Amino acid sequence: MGLLLLRFPKKLLTLLLLLSACVQTTQAEWFSRKEPIMGTRVFVEIWQDDPERAQSLLQQAMDEMERINLLMSPYQDASELAKVNRDAALAPVHISRELFNLILKANHYSDISGGAFDITFASVGHKFDYRKHIRPSAEEQKAAAELIDYRHLALDPKGLTIAFAKPGMRIDLGGIAKGYAVDNVVALLRASGVRNGIVTAGGDSRLIGDHRGRPWMLGIKHPRGEEHVITLPLSDSAVSTSGDYERYFEEDGVRFHHIIDPAKGESAHELLSTTILADHSVDADALSTTVFVLGAEKGLKLVNSLAGVSAILIDRTGKVRYSDDLVDPTMH
Repeated sequence: MGLLLLRFPKKLLTLLLLLSACVQTTQAEWFSRKEPIMGTRVFVEIWQDDPERAQSLLQQAMDEMERINLLMSPYQDASELAKVNRDAALAPVHISRELFNLILKANHYSDISGGAFDITFASVGHKFDYRKHIRPSAEEQKAAAELIDYRHLALDPKGLTIAFAKPGMRIDLGGIAKGYAVDNVVALLRASGVRNGIVTAGGDSRLIGDHRGRPWMLGIKHPRGEEHVITLPLSDSAVSTSGDYERYFEEDGVRFHHIIDPAKGESAHELLSTTILADHSVDADALSTTVFVLGAEKGLKLVNSLAGVSAILIDRTGKVRYSDDLVDPTMH
C-alpha cells in the first residue's frame, strides 16, 4: 500500500547506482534454490555467469545452513544445543567456541533490553506444541516461567562451558540462530565473489548488493491478511520480521504463539509484527523478537538508541509505527 522512504542513504539506491549497474556485457543470470532447513524455508538466489559454479555455491550455502542447524537445533538429539539442554543442569557442558559466542551475543541483547530477549524462554516454550494445539496447564506454565532468567546461565569463557543454575531450565536460539546462519551464508557467497543475491531463512533476509541496477523490493505483509502494508526498496541490508502469525493456535479467543515474554512466561500481545532493518541478520533477528516483546513504546526507544537500526511495527489496532530514521509514507 505504501512505499517507505529511508533517510539513511546507505540502504536506499540512488539513480547513479541504477545507471552504473545497467551496462552488462556477460551472459549472466539468476540462479536460485530453496530447501526446508531450520524449521523454515531457506531460499538463496545469486547472480552468476557460470551455471556450474552457481550450483556449487548454492549447494555450499545450503550445506552451511544444515551445519548450523545440526549445531544449534533443539530438536536434533545429536546437536550441541540438545546436549546442553539434557546435561547442563547436572554439570557444566563443554561447547564449541561458535555456539558459546552466539550465546554471548544473545545475552548481549538480554542485557540491553532488560531481559526482553532471553534464550531461557524455552523453559516455557518447549511445553507448547503449536501444530497440535498443545499447551501446559496454568500450574505447569507458572512453574516453568520461574526458570526463565538468562542470568542463571553459568558461562565459562576459558573452559567454553555452560551450566544451568536450576533443573528444568532450557535454552533455544530460535530468535537469533537463523539470522546468524544467514550472515554466515552471505559471508561465504561474498568471499566467493558474489556481488548480487539474497539469502532468506523464514522471516530473516539479507541482501547482497542490489537487484542488478534496481533495488530489491521486500514487502511487509499485513499480519492478518496477504496484502503488503509496506514495500521496502533496499540493497546491502538485513531485514527480519517477527509476528504472532508464524507459529500459533487459538483457544477460547486467545492466541498462543511462539514469541514468549520472559517476564510473564506467556505470549507477548501488544504487537502483531515487528520488522527490523540492520546491517547484519544476527542483529536484525534478535531485535525483531526483542522489540516484539518490549512493545511499541519501549521497543522504538531501544531501536532509536542503536546506530544503523530501523524498525517498522504493526500494533494490535493495525497502526503502523516507525523508528525515528524512517519517513512515514502517509505523511508525504
